[in-house]
Amino acid sequence: MFIRKSVAMMAIAAIALAACSSPAGSGGPGGSSATACKVGVAWATSQEERYKLRDEPAVKAAVEAGGGTYLSGGDAQNKADIQASQIASLLSSNINVLVLNAVDPVAVLTSLQAAVDAGIPVIAYDRELESAKALFLTHDNVLVGHMIAEAVTKVQPTGNYVIIKGDKTQTNPTFLRAGMEEVLKPLTDSGAITIVAEEFTPDWTAENAQDEMETILTAHPDIQGVLSQNDNMATGITAALNGNADGKVKIGGQDGDSFALNRVALGTQVVSVWKNSIELGTAAGKAALELCKNPDISKVSGAKASKTTGGLDSFSLLLNPVPITKDNLQVVLDAKWITKEVLCKDVTPGSVAGC
Repeated sequence: MFIRKSVAMMAIAAIALAACSSPAGSGGPGGSSATACKVGVAWATSQEERYKLRDEPAVKAAVEAGGGTYLSGGDAQNKADIQASQIASLLSSNINVLVLNAVDPVAVLTSLQAAVDAGIPVIAYDRELESAKALFLTHDNVLVGHMIAEAVTKVQPTGNYVIIKGDKTQTNPTFLRAGMEEVLKPLTDSGAITIVAEEFTPDWTAENAQDEMETILTAHPDIQGVLSQNDNMATGITAALNGNADGKVKIGGQDGDSFALNRVALGTQVVSVWKNSIELGTAAGKAALELCKNPDISKVSGAKASKTTGGLDSFSLLLNPVPITKDNLQVVLDAKWITKEVLCKDVTPGSVAGC
């Protein structure tokens, strides 16, 4: 713990030095030339399929299409100290906008403040930051949670349920759980559904979710439904259920990952709520270009006044998700999100629309 704190303190010092030593006229938006726009992006992880394959290329493409320069801090590997160091490097590179996909929403606030102090506007990408100074850009995660629960309870309106949540250090699990509760409350109040277990999952990993689910199954072997807060964890849940080949346990997830969409086609997962991360990355790149011209986050197209989880007045830009079930697989095919070959792997031809 002491070593980790020491590394973090050195990273913080580097951030402060970078912010104070940037050449005049070359750092924040106020001093850059009219056409210059260098966008730095700090990524929490590349473990999820979406971030490396879809989000990052979309941000980069949008920035470069607008004449800007994209600069990645690299993969922080879900480690707050690594991310602090990467943000320090981005700030020392005289970026004009910081897009921040945070590992830890508390630990990263010092880095965020260093950017703000340097006059650099910040976009909180896909993960909320407790700051009035950052534009929160994501899909509507309360709605995502609602859609997961709605799809699963539609096909399994009774029985024992498990909820596998994301990392407890982040706010997205809270948003998702609130959306789930909108659907679950009348069913749990009536006794139709019983939630026998509910767990947070460190780093949202499939391995941790599998361990959690195996432990739960030991105590509660009779499970009818599992609400997973993302597709990566749903992979671990499915493994704990020995593949759930007969689809007996109804599983829901989100992100529209290719392996999860294939499970939807196979019938081993009920729903994957599709958050088009290409659309999200494109929106982030365009918002960053706007902030290069005007660093006021309230002026970004589509931004609306909102409050952070902690009650701070800020601004957010929320995109709409789409639940993908066996009945509308054609949606992701038409969007060229996934190929038919990948979607329909091992699926009996004609058993579902799209395959």
